[in-house]
Amino acid sequence: MSPAVAVRDLVKDYSAVRAVDGVSFEVERGEVFALLGPNGAGKSTIVEILEGHRTRTAGTALVLDTDPSSAGASFRDRIGIVLQSSGIDPELTAREAIDYYGAAYSRRVPTGELIELVELDEKADARISTLSGGQQRRIDMALGLVGDPDVVFLDEPTTGFDPAARRRGWELVERLASEQRAVLLTTHYLDEAEHLADRVAVLAKGRIVAEGTPAELRARAGSALIRFAVPDRAEPVSDLLAPVSGLIVGRGRHVEITTDTPTADLAQITGWAAERGFELEGLTVTTPSLEDVYLSLVADDGGDEAGALDDGDSRT
Repeated sequence: MSPAVAVRDLVKDYSAVRAVDGVSFEVERGEVFALLGPNGAGKSTIVEILEGHRTRTAGTALVLDTDPSSAGASFRDRIGIVLQSSGIDPELTAREAIDYYGAAYSRRVPTGELIELVELDEKADARISTLSGGQQRRIDMALGLVGDPDVVFLDEPTTGFDPAARRRGWELVERLASEQRAVLLTTHYLDEAEHLADRVAVLAKGRIVAEGTPAELRARAGSALIRFAVPDRAEPVSDLLAPVSGLIVGRGRHVEITTDTPTADLAQITGWAAERGFELEGLTVTTPSLEDVYLSLVADDGGDEAGALDDGDSRT
């Protein structure tokens, strides 16, 4: 089966500015693929090309084996889009908005089912203007799913959610993938990408600078950090540190070890402490997060002229 989304050597120019510069990636059915990058990196332009809202300069872009730039209503019937801001008439109720937008689709999800799915049961007949930002965001999600799409584009889907609602939003995204829908996610929440994404692509200045699973990208950052403090009564730790392979920094009782072999070094450290019958205070082992890797990859990308074209959302 062909990928749900297939992008090859995609280029988009705005006059003298190259916003997207030879980007290639695929998204499989049942996969959550996160597209990350600072403002102006090209994320929104790529997504708009895939949705059929912008034309490309060069390369190929296929969604469900269809070129979005020339696709008709049957293509739009199979994709769902959750925009950063959808511009729904604020005088409609949640139920009316879903009914209205749902009428455009051939295989629409029942309104009541969607209202329950996005947890707006108690606000179904309230006007959108009276809802909180997080509740309005849930309506955006419902409108993106009303056509029972095969591919879902999620642009900052949990903006405005409180922590509990955000976790439930994550569960909804996971459910979409479990139903074999392809999900293309853009988000500035790195923990969200790390939690949800099967694979991640990091964009900088219109190019993909890294791609892989969150674990693979974290591994690129290399070393783990072991921290602990020895008790005041402990003997000098020189006999402990000699077999440890990592870089050791000690200040008083506090020790930090940066290591590429955390399992072996941790075994040495804990064995040394256990033989002497004491606990190592504050013992922690930390590895680089996806955020650490992301920041290192885009550190030199302060955005460029394309940022003015790529920030926000021009779609209607």
